[in-house]
Amino acid sequence: MTPPDRLRALLAEPGFVVMPAVWDGLSAKLTANAGFRTAFLSGSCVAASRLGGPDLDLISFGEMMDSFNMVRGAAPDLLVLADGDHGYGNAMNVQRTVRAYGRAGAAAILIEDKITPRALTAAGKPCLPREEARMKLRAAVEAAKESGILILARTDCRPTRGIDEAVVRIEMFVEEGADILFLDSPADDAEVLRAVAAAAGRPSFAVLSPGAPRATPSQTEAAALGFKIGTYPTGLLAPVAAGMKAGLAALAAGAAEAASAMPPPELRTTLGYADYDDQARRFILPG
Repeated sequence: MTPPDRLRALLAEPGFVVMPAVWDGLSAKLTANAGFRTAFLSGSCVAASRLGGPDLDLISFGEMMDSFNMVRGAAPDLLVLADGDHGYGNAMNVQRTVRAYGRAGAAAILIEDKITPRALTAAGKPCLPREEARMKLRAAVEAAKESGILILARTDCRPTRGIDEAVVRIEMFVEEGADILFLDSPADDAEVLRAVAAAAGRPSFAVLSPGAPRATPSQTEAAALGFKIGTYPTGLLAPVAAGMKAGLAALAAGAAEAASAMPPPELRTTLGYADYDDQARRFILPG
């Protein structure tokens, strides 16, 4: 089965899908080793790891694709939802982006309705006019037919255009053939329920990391609201940043490592030194 077919089968199973956010080979490998079947290649995590900065549309298509290839190489069985942002341009750019991820082995891709290029401010998420957003989503769905990659349609218009417009857009995305739906920044559970209803039985996606303006539901609560998939963009990134800061503080204090550091034998096992030796033995010349 192809990655998109495997993801479709997983989404047809009962239960809530927890999708950790990853950004490189190590984060993907650890996610797969922990038993997770899916992961989100998060633009915010890639921006943090590559730029040491925030997710403000500074990462390019090429950088995201390079990160995807690292993830895919380290954890080839992981079903990856790629963050395609706004498609990096107009409808034709969207098609190129969708086709590239489909050929590279992504199971799904997120496409949003934000305006590009971004206004020169970190605040706000201005969105395209409704019909222009429709055309970009239509282009994505058409391009997805080549590989079967699933299209996750995201609307960011709730803060600027209101919940009524956001619900209309979700209904529109369903009409256009989106496979998964995502309302960003719902104000409360009532808005979540409206968005889930507008998805008309197709899976709904949520960001469940803490720090959002509204209370973050637990996995059980999210499932009860009708979400099928929950991702956690800071779930791995925040502990990694905290671990690095702890390691640097330990070095500055004269220690060799932080108290929380992974023991060297466990680290070598995690990185696969023994696996390398097992595979390399086949190519060692006699004597």
